[in-house]
Amino acid sequence: MPKIKTKRAAAKRFTVTGTGKLVCHRAGKRHLLTHKSRARKRHLGQPMIVDTGVTRNLRRALPSL
Repeated sequence: MPKIKTKRAAAKRFTVTGTGKLVCHRAGKRHLLTHKSRARKRHLGQPMIVDTGVTRNLRRALPSL
């Protein structure tokens, strides 16, 4: 059996925590920031734990993690 290749696009966007959860950055902090509140922009800067429904598909894309 050959090794399973990691999807590099997913590997650049997601990291795994020590407990095995997947973490990503939130969307919406690139542009159009003038009408968003300070609190909202601060919140968008924080990392986000990926929803459990999506985790199964991501684990297939990231076999090495």
